Amino acid sequence: MSCEVRFLTPDAEDRWNAFVHSHPLGSPFHLTQWRDCIAETFGYRPCYLIAEEAGQVRGVLPLFAVRTPLAGKILLSTPFAVYGGILAADEAAKAALKERLEALAREEEVQYVELRNAWEPQCLGFDRVNRYVTFTHELGGTEEELLYTIPKKTRNLIRKSLKCNLTAHRTEDLEPFYRIYFTNLRRLGTPAFPRDYFPRILRAFGSMVYVLEVRHEGRPVAVMLTFEYKGAVMPYYGASDRNAHHLAPNNFLYWELMRSGLERGLRVLDFGRSKKIDDGVFFFKSQWGSQMRELPYEFLLVNRRTLPNLSPTNPKFRLFIEAWKRLPLWLTNRLGPFLVKWVP
Repeated sequence: MSCEVRFLTPDAEDRWNAFVHSHPLGSPFHLTQWRDCIAETFGYRPCYLIAEEAGQVRGVLPLFAVRTPLAGKILLSTPFAVYGGILAADEAAKAALKERLEALAREEEVQYVELRNAWEPQCLGFDRVNRYVTFTHELGGTEEELLYTIPKKTRNLIRKSLKCNLTAHRTEDLEPFYRIYFTNLRRLGTPAFPRDYFPRILRAFGSMVYVLEVRHEGRPVAVMLTFEYKGAVMPYYGASDRNAHHLAPNNFLYWELMRSGLERGLRVLDFGRSKKIDDGVFFFKSQWGSQMRELPYEFLLVNRRTLPNLSPTNPKFRLFIEAWKRLPLWLTNRLGPFLVKWVP
């Protein structure tokens, strides 16, 4: 029997999620919880493809139809996620999903398809872009042994932070998160997300996600919305207060994620995606002695003839980014939720 590929329907959602949980390359962004958060917050249309054979799920492809002024109409796997793309049990399922994806792209008359693959086995042979990398750090041994897997300079910053009367705890109060994170987005020239996006993620993913808050003498100085999935700690949305830079709160926060993850039997800290340029984020993540690997993102060009680049590194966006940094915070928080939909 050959695989049948169809759009996901409610009766198959539990089987979809069970397949993602069991697949070695599955991520939180492949689960239907991410679909619901994205669709409800941003209004993009899900086009989730499921491959089945004899009633068994053999592959999945989370996909959204997105229309923006910058890109036109596209198919994306998956918006606001660092990882996406096909999960397949075998090459037959992968080929069936690829064939249906190509047909869907033509039917929808999109400009292009973007697949945010995390691993080489997901790749379909489309055009590749090499703009992003990810960093991972194995968690093992004792706490002291883990500390010594980190290079000396960063290790010293961790030790410095441990002497600064910093504390870390999980919180349900998102106001400090909004204040610190949105201030940092403005500093980077990035539009703010809608406020209801984050509680929606917390509700949808339950025990798989939490907000870690670092305080100094009772004042929040760093925050991180963090996923935990399949033995991995995945810090995702976060920032620190620039006025507390002398306390090294980011080093404290990431060390706390590593230390507490090790204590609870988790196996790896996934630093997430970074642009492959020597900016502050890339430099910070590269200083932890972690393993770096390329993210093999792919594009299928349909009506467009050249590869798109909606990354902030595109020189075309420089003037907008610099102007955004100079706007008052209240205005960027007001305008951001309308503009962030343009760069999913």
